[in-house]
Order: sequence, then C-alpha cells, then structure tokens
Amino acid sequence: MRRVTGIFILILAALAWQCPAFSQDIKSQEARKARLQKEIAILDRQIKSNAAKSANALSRLTLISGKVDSRKRLIAESDREISEYADSIRVKEKQIKAIGDRLDTLSAHYARLVRGAYVNRSAKVWYMYILASDNIGQAFRRYGYLRNLSAQMNVQASKIIETKAELEKESEALSTMKKKAEAVRTQRMTEMSKLQAEERDSRNLVSQLKRNKKKYQQDLSRKQREVDALNREIERLIREATEDKDSGKSRKGSSKTVKRQPVDYTLAKKFETNKGKLPWPAEGPVVDHFGQRFHPVYTNLKLPFNNGVTIALPPGTEVKAVFDGEVKQIVVMPGYNKCVLVQHGNYFSFYCKLGTVSVKSGDKVKTGQTVGTVDTIGGETLLHFQIWSGRSPQDPEKWLRP
Repeated sequence: MRRVTGIFILILAALAWQCPAFSQDIKSQEARKARLQKEIAILDRQIKSNAAKSANALSRLTLISGKVDSRKRLIAESDREISEYADSIRVKEKQIKAIGDRLDTLSAHYARLVRGAYVNRSAKVWYMYILASDNIGQAFRRYGYLRNLSAQMNVQASKIIETKAELEKESEALSTMKKKAEAVRTQRMTEMSKLQAEERDSRNLVSQLKRNKKKYQQDLSRKQREVDALNREIERLIREATEDKDSGKSRKGSSKTVKRQPVDYTLAKKFETNKGKLPWPAEGPVVDHFGQRFHPVYTNLKLPFNNGVTIALPPGTEVKAVFDGEVKQIVVMPGYNKCVLVQHGNYFSFYCKLGTVSVKSGDKVKTGQTVGTVDTIGGETLLHFQIWSGRSPQDPEKWLRP
C-alpha cells in the first residue's frame, strides 16, 4: 500500500510542478494584453479627434495602422493564452484522474478493513482468535493486529475524506479554467471583428489618398520643411553644447561671451551602460518609428527621415526625463511646439510637441522627473522623442526598455 501511495504522490508532483509556470505565463500575458488594450484606446481617441478636426488623411492612416498593429498583437497574445489554457486543462485533467485513482485505491483498502472488522466484530470471536494462537509470540501479534485494526480504519477514513476534498478543489479549478479559456476565445472573436473593421477603414483612407495626391504632396512638403528646421536646430544646440574648442568665444549673433561646461563623461558612461534599460518618457503606442519610411500609397515616395520616435498619448500626459542630466535649452519649433533638450554627458534626449514645460535651461533633472506635458496639435496628441550620441541620432527603441 505504501508503495502504491508513493507512486501516486510522484505522479501528482510531476503534474503539479507545471502549475506555477502556467500561472506566471497567464499573468504576464494578461499584463501585455492590458498594455495593448490601453494603446488601442489611446489610438482610438486620437483617430476620432483627428477625424473631428479634419486632419490630413495620412496622419489618420498612420494612427489606424498603429491601431491595427496593436490589435494584431493583442489577438496573438490571446492565441498564446488560449494555447496555455488548453495545455493547463490537459494537465489538470491528468491530475484529477490521478487523484481519482488514488481515491479508488484508498476506498478499496478501506473496504477490506471494514470486512475484516465485520468478521471479527464479536469480542468473543476476538478473544478466541487470540487464544487459538500456537505460541505466545503469535498471540501478541494477533492482539496487536486487532488493536491496530480500528486505528487503521480511522486513518484510512481520514485519507479518503482529504482526497475527496482535494478532488473537489481540483475539479472546481478545472471548471474555472475552462470558463476563463472560453472568455478569452470570445474576446478574441470580438477583437477579430474590430480588426476587420479597422482594416476596412485603412483601405478607405488609402483610396482617399489616391484621389488627393496633389494636396498630399503639399502637406508632405510642409512637413519636410518642419522636420528639416527641427533637425538643424537640434544639431545647432548639440554643437554648441559639445564644441569645447569654442569655450570662451562669442556665439554668432551675440555680443555675450558664453562659458560652456566641460562634457561630463562619467554621466555619459552611466547613460551608455543603461542602453536598453532606460524608462520611456511616457507610456503609449509608437506610431512612427526611427528611420526612413515610404508612403503607404505612393510607395516610391520617401517620407521625411525620422530621427526619433513618435508616441501617441492621452491629452495632458506628463512627459518625464529618461535619465539624469541638465536642461540645455527650451525652444519653440513650427509643427512641434515646445521642445526640451536634456544633456547627459555627450548624450542628449529631446522632448518635443509639449504644451507646457516645467523646467528651465540650466536645471538639473533626475530620471523620471517631469519636464512638461504633451500638447494636442491639429487633433493629434503625440510626443516626438529623440536620443543623440554626440551629433548622431540614435534609434530610441534600442535604448528604452522593451
């Protein structure tokens, strides 16, 4: 009996070790889904605001494309979650079968004890059973057996009660798991319907863009001028902050001698060490990534090169410094409103499209400190964020936490 019980214990242990991993996977998937749902909600508000203010179709298409991408990732997370539930349900069913088998074995053993007790239920029979022993040793053994029989029955009954309770608990857990899996499947169907509607909206906007090529080219030219002006201003500010050889000289157009601070390479090293671990300036979906992109309709037409990332945010969201540093300059740029440049040794972070600014030039800032709040421009609430190493723009997504 002990050997059989030991085998059951080993089986249950082998099955049960998977449960904590399953629980952790589900929790992490739920967290990712919650983040994606938040991103979709932000983009949805942006799209509605964009349409209400009759903003250009390309901006709306960019937002819808971001929403479609987030929706697809949300569906992929649901697929993974459904798969995890299916695997866990199979494990749980095996656990329940093993517990049921153990319960059957315990019940069979208990039945044998009851039959033995019934046969020897009379005190006289027990007495004669002991007296009929061949020797004193056998008499003691028979006495011990009869004395322990009642105790064994009590122990066995307790084990049966405990095992039944365990079986009920695991059965309830299985039922809950199946309900959750069904809820995820239902949610996935809803997300698929929304995705199909968003893809239709995307196709309609593409058709609209095809009919208004001339207007779009004018918008693109204006956007290119704004991007070029911003890049020239950033390069000028960084050049002024890093050119040691110019220390003590007058800035062009100014009669005032400017004493520049030496570059803090210790801070730069700390910044560099944190590559891939920097906090985001604000939490939201990235709707425009670093690098060169092409027009989604006129595919041979280049869009302005993006030296940073554009993040969609709820109106009034606080924007925070990604690392310790010093505010070098605050500027106002066409199409970008207020912008804050923070120096981190020979690295720089740049925060644009702010409505309010809560720092001033020369301020020391800490990681996570608010530098301002995002503005809503033309129906869009977007943060434009850049990271530079010296005079070279970097892909911020390689520096920020995944």
